[in-house]
Amino acid sequence: MYYRLVNNMEVNMNITFRLAKPSDAPDMAEVHMRSWEVAYKDIIPAEYILEKNATRPALYERVITEENTNSYVIQQDGETVGIMRIAQPQDGDVSNNFYELHYIYLHPDYFRMGIGTQAMNFAFDIARSLGKTVMTVWVFAENENSISFYAKCGFVADGKTKNNEYGRVIDSIRMRKDL
Repeated sequence: MYYRLVNNMEVNMNITFRLAKPSDAPDMAEVHMRSWEVAYKDIIPAEYILEKNATRPALYERVITEENTNSYVIQQDGETVGIMRIAQPQDGDVSNNFYELHYIYLHPDYFRMGIGTQAMNFAFDIARSLGKTVMTVWVFAENENSISFYAKCGFVADGKTKNNEYGRVIDSIRMRKDL
């Protein structure tokens, strides 16, 4: 059992992680949509967020299969409060001992409660169990909250950058942590 002090009250944080299954798709889409609306509201144009959010339910229905080995739901007392995907890096410039956090999204009602830190520790354990020695993550260069979170988890920018179109061009930085 894990407890956390929130607003001067001790709150039960019975958090579990498990591989997502097809029946989780609606909850995963919901978490992803709500997270983007809050976390990226000052980074990604609102129209783009609405457009992408409209595709989330169908996306998760398609990609979460019984054969899923990389996408997880984060639950508190059986309720999905977050999602994450950890898998081989999508970058061609890293060795086989790297693993990547492709995404982690929490429902905004669960921001800043320690759940993200627990999720990162879970991800590190998975990577280590597979013999990986480095974890990477891509983060928007403007996303100071996420950069700060990843830094607290031990990540540092490694100098690699890219930009993508999200209703406007947004620069991203790659961060890494030695495991």
